[in-house]
Amino acid sequence: MTLQINITPNGRMSLPADVRKRLGLIGGGAVYLDETEDGVVLRTANQAVARAQALAKQYTGSNPEASVDAFLNRRREDSGE
Repeated sequence: MTLQINITPNGRMSLPADVRKRLGLIGGGAVYLDETEDGVVLRTANQAVARAQALAKQYTGSNPEASVDAFLNRRREDSGE
């Protein structure tokens, strides 16, 4: 879906209400902007987290030693906690 969104003279843009509703941004919320070679991508916080998790999984696979919990356990052991 492609939408035209106008930018005001002071640089503000508004997402249409139906888009905000579909994305779960009804009560406000943050969106993250990625500038790419092809243009601009806006993501909700949930979409940004899911993307980060997918990238992490791409590099760590299913290695249990690469998890955050495993890292924190190693740090606790190292510190003597």
